[in-house]
Parts: sequence; C-alpha cells; structure tokens
Amino acid sequence: MNLQSTYASIRSKKSLNIFVMLTRILVGFAFIPSGLKKALGERFTSISVDNPIGFFFEALYQTGIYWQFLGLAQLLTALLLMSQRFATLGAILFFFISSNIWIITISMNFTGTWIITSLMMLAAVLLLIWDLRKISLLVMPDNFTANISTTKYPTYNKYWIITGLLLFTICIGLLLIGGVGK
Repeated sequence: MNLQSTYASIRSKKSLNIFVMLTRILVGFAFIPSGLKKALGERFTSISVDNPIGFFFEALYQTGIYWQFLGLAQLLTALLLMSQRFATLGAILFFFISSNIWIITISMNFTGTWIITSLMMLAAVLLLIWDLRKISLLVMPDNFTANISTTKYPTYNKYWIITGLLLFTICIGLLLIGGVGK
C-alpha cells in the first residue's frame, strides 16, 4: 500500500472526518476569547510589567492597531475553521498564528503553557495534513494543469456549516454579554 492510497483510505473514513470537523470547532473556540479581547482593544493578561512575559504582552498591547489586528486575525481564523466550508484556509492561518504563539511560549519560558501550545501546533499540522490534497495544488509548478484527483471524501454538509457558524456567533455573543469588551 503506497502513501497516496493510505491517505485516501484514512480520508474516506466518516468517523475521522467527523473528528476533524470537531477538532476545527474546538481549536476555533480556543481563539475566540483571546481574539475578541484583543480586537476590542483590551489587555489579554494582568501579569506585571516587572515580569518579562507581562512586559512582552504590555508592549504588544501598547501597539494599539497591531494588537487589534492580532485579535481580528484570531477571530477570522476561528470563523474560517468553524465554517467548515473555508476550513482549509483557516487551517493555514491557524498554523501560522499557532506557530508564533508556540515559539513565544517556548522562548519566554512560559511555565506549562508550552504543553498547550505544542498541542495546538500538533492540531495545526494534522489539519494541514488532512487538507494536503487541496494545499498541494498551491505549490505545484503549474496548478492550472495539475492532475486533480476526483476521489470524493466524506465531508461537511450544510448542517456542519450552520452548526459551526451558529456556535461561533453564540460564543461571541456570550462573551460580549459576559463582560469581554466592558
């Protein structure tokens, strides 16, 4: 059995497709609270600036527009992942944002946080591998004449799309009602 047939076999399993869709929703949820706080221009942490980690977050916060941009990028990533329809683009953004967070937590010696961010990185890599067939078209020498596989894998449907968008909206609403942004 070669690599391509193994990939096709794994991608064809409905239970794994459901697991991936739920993973997209879970990692999307992870970005909503921190992204919303940043997008609204609020501080993410209350660690003192005497601590290097607190100093780092305060410096980011003081940038203003950049801080809000980071939050909007996290919210957009969450929306794309949870939408299922645009999850591949969300997975690419999630990989780059998570890799930055991961490197920050390792380089600044965050106690224990590196474990969580390492798991986020693992999820990001697995989501990229899951959509490898789509992503590979972006790096082919001539993506217009590439031989595209017509294999149909189980995938999202309108119920997954509606569920993801509804969960995203409810989460934002609950956070706003609960005090994020006040």
